[in-house]
Amino acid sequence: MESSPLSARRFLLSLGGGWLVLVLAQFFLLSDLNFPFQVAILDSLITNTILLLAAFLVLNITKYYLPTTTYQYISVIAACAVLCGLWLWVISSFLKIFFSDSQIYLSFLHNSLVVRYSIAFLMLIIVTIASVLWYNWVEQKKIDKRKSDAERLSKEAELFKLRHQLQPHFLFNSLNSINALIGINPQQARKMVLQLSDFLRGTLKKEESQMVTLDEEVSYLNLYLEIEKVRFGNRLVTDIALPDECKQMLIPSLLLQPIVENAIKFGLYDTTGETLIKIYCKKESDGLLIMVSNPHDPETSLPMKGTGFGLSSIKRRLYLLFARNDLLTTFNGDETFETIIKIPQ
Repeated sequence: MESSPLSARRFLLSLGGGWLVLVLAQFFLLSDLNFPFQVAILDSLITNTILLLAAFLVLNITKYYLPTTTYQYISVIAACAVLCGLWLWVISSFLKIFFSDSQIYLSFLHNSLVVRYSIAFLMLIIVTIASVLWYNWVEQKKIDKRKSDAERLSKEAELFKLRHQLQPHFLFNSLNSINALIGINPQQARKMVLQLSDFLRGTLKKEESQMVTLDEEVSYLNLYLEIEKVRFGNRLVTDIALPDECKQMLIPSLLLQPIVENAIKFGLYDTTGETLIKIYCKKESDGLLIMVSNPHDPETSLPMKGTGFGLSSIKRRLYLLFARNDLLTTFNGDETFETIIKIPQ
């Protein structure tokens, strides 16, 4: 987050307010010492206006020379001491010119030089500390913004990588199926090419962090399933339960395709009969629940280590989007394998 212009304005207003307080305080002090109005107001204005200019000089010095070590802080304090000496010489010169005919005032000026120097030095030290804290805060905000931008870009890059690691596998299988169909069923091959084109056109336009409605997500999933049904024929059967109350709920784009691909892989690759893939959606109080199930026979199915790359990548993607590790769970039963995902709304 960058420094707010309103905050900078408040900082300068505070500096101006402090200057006004010093002007009034010095004016009333000189008035109490029975100096004439003209003497009191001119002394106060000249003294504190030049002090204000010195404060602005300190602000600019700390802006381009922000101390970070003890030696640098000592150097800044020494610079304030020298600047106060220069300030004292300037104001005393001006005041002596303006009130050269008043011996009483000149005597008072001479006796008050040490007090004036001490007060000015204290004010400049306060301004220096405030400006150092201010510019450190501004710099920290810039660092935090750069860090946030870097983390966001890193997250987007990881999401992109996770998503596109899954695409080549599906694309190669589809192209192999099209190649096989060209000789025996050219019409079916052309249909599959059009379906693959529509699917890829839709997926390439989607961003990894983009949220779409469940209805739109299922429409792309149906394109994918149509392509897979060309490959597996009547062996692949799907049952999608999509209640109306769930259709407009939001889900990360292209989240379901790798989950269903995983279900097809472990539910259909090692069998010869018909395989039913069920997709069930339900609206809950804390979000959207989606369950994907496929037949699973522990005795004949391929061994499964963990949840597979497809599901582990989905779990990682959900964590990057929602900062939660509990949004994907699996259940390995005697006859079915279930994948359950929750999408916070």
